[in-house]
Amino acid sequence: MKNIVIGIEGLVGSGKTSICKELLKYIPNSMILHGGNLYRGIVYALMHNGKEIDINNLKENIQNIDIKELMDKLKVKFQIENSESVIYVNDEKIDDEKLQSEEASLAVSIAGLNADNSHLYLFARNLIDMYKEKFNVIVSGRDLMNIYPNLDYHLFITADLDERVRRKMIQYGENANKEEIKENIEKRDNLQKQAGYYKIYDNTITIDVTNCINIEESTKKVLEHIKY
Repeated sequence: MKNIVIGIEGLVGSGKTSICKELLKYIPNSMILHGGNLYRGIVYALMHNGKEIDINNLKENIQNIDIKELMDKLKVKFQIENSESVIYVNDEKIDDEKLQSEEASLAVSIAGLNADNSHLYLFARNLIDMYKEKFNVIVSGRDLMNIYPNLDYHLFITADLDERVRRKMIQYGENANKEEIKENIEKRDNLQKQAGYYKIYDNTITIDVTNCINIEESTKKVLEHIKY
């Protein structure tokens, strides 16, 4: 049986990354390419390279910049560890907490809307083809149909706003501010829509996980639509 490529997108805070991780338990010989984290790593490196670049002037600094060229210049790399892609900047591993921070998440949404992504998309497409030779590839990210049009499955995960806020509150811990999180999600939703990243295609399978009580239940709902 040939290996498959599963693309998973979704609304901000819908749990797509956690679902991808859980899928590793069920889909044999599988691995994850966290495309979103690669982008986050590039933006993280840009914001921590010694220059005064913040969210307020990021749009101007990254306008039409070739994001793949920026990735190479900032020495952003990824490796596969325990069947998942991880990000290194200047040979230092960047943990998920830094990549998934509110500031980084908003910055990524801004960068995705304004940078030139064409060469990064080609780089990602070649990576997927390479890993597909040996693995069932689960790809998490944005704009996946444009990055890899030959996806075997294109899944879009949704959940209502209140549930997404609740999940982000858990992720960010006891000091999280509910109203700030809600505002941040709404702002990122708007940026994603402007960039065309919430587009539903003819072959897209939309899965609402609002009422799923945990990630296991969400994942099993996803698995109902995948043959492997």
